[in-house]
Amino acid sequence: MAAPGPRHTAAAHAAARLADEPADHRFKGLPPDAAASGTTLGELAAERRSLFTGGFTTPVLALSAERLDHNLAALSAYTARHGLAFAPHGKTSMAPQLFARQIEQGAWGITLAVPHQVRVARAFGVPRIFLANELVDASALRWLASELDGDPSFRFVCYVDSVGGVALMDEALRAAGAGRPVDVVVELGAGDGARTGVRTEEECAAVADAVAATGTLRLVGVAGYEGEVPGAGLQAVREWLRRLVALAAAFDAAGRFEGLDEIVVSAGGSAWFDAVAETFAELPEMSAPTLKLLRSGAYVSHDDGHYRHLTPFNRHPEEGALQAAFTLWTQVVSRPEPGQAFVNAGKRDAAHDLELPEAHAVRGLDGTLRPAEGISVTSLSDQHAWLRVGDGVALEVGEWIGFGMSHPCTIFDKWQVIPVVDAQGTVTDLIRTFF
Repeated sequence: MAAPGPRHTAAAHAAARLADEPADHRFKGLPPDAAASGTTLGELAAERRSLFTGGFTTPVLALSAERLDHNLAALSAYTARHGLAFAPHGKTSMAPQLFARQIEQGAWGITLAVPHQVRVARAFGVPRIFLANELVDASALRWLASELDGDPSFRFVCYVDSVGGVALMDEALRAAGAGRPVDVVVELGAGDGARTGVRTEEECAAVADAVAATGTLRLVGVAGYEGEVPGAGLQAVREWLRRLVALAAAFDAAGRFEGLDEIVVSAGGSAWFDAVAETFAELPEMSAPTLKLLRSGAYVSHDDGHYRHLTPFNRHPEEGALQAAFTLWTQVVSRPEPGQAFVNAGKRDAAHDLELPEAHAVRGLDGTLRPAEGISVTSLSDQHAWLRVGDGVALEVGEWIGFGMSHPCTIFDKWQVIPVVDAQGTVTDLIRTFF
């Protein structure tokens, strides 16, 4: 696996341990001869094999080295340019090596969604975590209390969105004998019928009062997720974000953040981060410095569907661009009829929750590449993709087809090890995921 860069973070050192894991049968697509010889993931990456001729088996998911580098740099530059702190959502990749690279690129920390993901991040040295959820699981809170007490440098922030949830957190932390209070932000819901979050400002104040009445929680800010605004459009998203900014200012004016060194105001998925940047720029001066925390996650690989259409860079091309970094390479295993073909990857291998995969390229039996024109996916079985092949389109059993896919979160979570491949087809690294 790739060595850490010049900024040697604890997360990078911890992720480097993954190089010692055996490159064996547990991981789809890896060369069988690597397992037979006891090769580790790090040793396999160091061999710089070709994805196409180096013994990798199909189906195999490839992550473009160049496009990954581009995407990491693009959001790092964007957030710096707009005065935003960045805690990319780690549930997208659940890859400690990518967490380390994001932190090396300047990320404040990593956002996560559930306790298991927090435990993974801590096991690999992530120093700051934003949990975009209310945490009411007593066992998880007991573990969290121990983690906070055992590492004074560990920063953790999570949502609260109900008086009842605050009571459950307080009870569990008291039972655990927690020495440090857990930092929380009141989650403002995105509207009636949206997902989680407090629906009104009056209810937000009640939740804040409940936090203040505990000795185990500390209110440090407000947050939410603009992607859940019902019928989200740019104007509706901006209006909700202005509510969030106003809530922060009102809490501050009421003295709810008294004594803090930093006030947290956080939002931001991958579809509206431009609106977050614009609206957070309107935050008034507060009683303490404000951590304007963006949490976009899908950018790391981007995609060939959903986020290709939704990325804010479509509205602001002068600000940059993201590049779809995944290709699922499969092999044609059957041509039973002239207009039909089947490849050996299906629902177990390809993201399909938003859109079906798109055929991009064919690698012929002679190793040459050609566009996959006239080839489309019509449906997926567990281990096969059904292809429609146009009249006159040449396609042979044994040829490889590369597909783009939609939705990074469900692309990553079907693969425990993902080869990173450069433009020449050389495998330069292997990314380990933990779903």
